[in-house]
Amino acid sequence: MSETMVLSIQHMTTYSFDEAVPYALQRLRMRPATDAGQVVETWQLDITGGKVETSYEDGFGNITDLVRLNPGVTEIQIASQGTVCVTDHAGVYGPHQGHAPIWLFEGTTPLTKAGNNARQLAARLRSETADMDDVASLHHVSAEIAKSVVYEKGATDATTTVEQSLGAGKGVCQDQAHVMIAIARQLGYPARYVSGYLLMDGVTQQEASHGWCDIFVEGLGWVGFDVANQMCPDGRYVRLACGRDYGDAAPLKGLRQGDGDEKMQVVLQVQQ
Repeated sequence: MSETMVLSIQHMTTYSFDEAVPYALQRLRMRPATDAGQVVETWQLDITGGKVETSYEDGFGNITDLVRLNPGVTEIQIASQGTVCVTDHAGVYGPHQGHAPIWLFEGTTPLTKAGNNARQLAARLRSETADMDDVASLHHVSAEIAKSVVYEKGATDATTTVEQSLGAGKGVCQDQAHVMIAIARQLGYPARYVSGYLLMDGVTQQEASHGWCDIFVEGLGWVGFDVANQMCPDGRYVRLACGRDYGDAAPLKGLRQGDGDEKMQVVLQVQQ
């Protein structure tokens, strides 16, 4: 029998600006959907300093909100919170669904483009996994990527590419997921990025949401792999959004007019 957990999430993001902002838009993917393995019991999105102009489901099936900042504001707060019931399916998300065709996840993006570093790693891993089944092969790939890109907070940013993180030999969960995606595609698997939340042992206050990847395996469908924690997502994981890379699934992304600097503060709690 599959284990089920109910997770409570509170996610507050505050943007502070040095100068009053004449115009700005934020694109939010901060509302999880009831989907395979998770049921959203309650969820609330509150905006201070702006308002939701429109909401829609994007091409990847992500619930998306466009928020316009009130003209002249120097601060905006985005509070997203609720409870989600998650069932552990040993990382198996299941059949492909949504508007985006499966072949879209076989191609590359600027963040996940395989250069010499990724191609050499893929060639070695192809040889090492030749006699393994798909799932065992992908677990081996995940373990080797964790050695090739050692987790180090602050080593990279949202624009770091696969080649840059492999060249540096360090990165965060986003970079490790991007490398796994790039290698999986080199090995012939469709792969996608997933953003979401993770209940961490002994940790209540977190500094950022989490990221991992899905690999499409014939006979199983999408299977999740979290390189940073060397496991498949279980009942402690809540999915927010997915896409070809982080850019398609980022919880928050925006544009604004004005030359002043901005600061972002995140307060995140994930509890059972």
